Amino acid sequence: MAPDAESPTSSTAGAGVLVVVPAYNERDCIAAVVDDVRGAGYDCLVVDDGSRDETAEIAAAHGAAVVRLPINLGVGGALRTGFRYATDHGYHTVVQVDADGQHVTDHIRHLLEAVDTADLDMAVGSRFLGHGDYRMPFVRRWAVRVLAAVIRSTGKAHITDPTSGFRAIRRPLLDAFAADFPAHYLGDTFEALLVSARRGYRLGEVPVAMRERQGGRPSADLSALVQSVLRAFTILLTGTTFDLPPRSGANHRAPRNAG
Repeated sequence: MAPDAESPTSSTAGAGVLVVVPAYNERDCIAAVVDDVRGAGYDCLVVDDGSRDETAEIAAAHGAAVVRLPINLGVGGALRTGFRYATDHGYHTVVQVDADGQHVTDHIRHLLEAVDTADLDMAVGSRFLGHGDYRMPFVRRWAVRVLAAVIRSTGKAHITDPTSGFRAIRRPLLDAFAADFPAHYLGDTFEALLVSARRGYRLGEVPVAMRERQGGRPSADLSALVQSVLRAFTILLTGTTFDLPPRSGANHRAPRNAG
């Protein structure tokens, strides 16, 4: 079954930039997220990942483009749909924003400034750089640090917040993600960073503030995160993961964090 898409009115403030919001049963939050994104002047695409509630209808009513997936693919599958939509419609940059209201829309411009001024292929919004002490349970914070260490061990990127879903991605990495992107848990965050770094894409971070989830329920629990840490070591030892084409003329020096 083909996805059902509806198009918004194009904005000019963020010309060439598409904000992609993967959403699964987020009727409590999606209206505010779409309003914030469009109010800041960006085109907004909500990828409804097989929701069983009114997420898609609410998003469309508030002016977002909506792609409805007939089944739940997970965040990675929804994002790949968004990346393909962006490349098919001529956008050069995608900003990922979660549907739960955690991401502060004002910081989108910081991500976009970073990819331009630091010449990055991807800028990640970090909760751990200069915007207060983001509260996180000890085991979850430990797991995030382990994942960050795995990426750092490549010698090609230094990322403090590898599970952050607040990111700006531009071509040519956007085109690579549109062609191949993992659908499993944390594949869309940690694993995408690890493979991008290995293939020579330029990654960096900017400090951002993040709020607590504004409603609904998280899609994954702590046990899934711990399992992903074990998977991370398996990937590190065996290299078994998805792959991307190498960046043309890649400079493997890890860029400094922007901002």
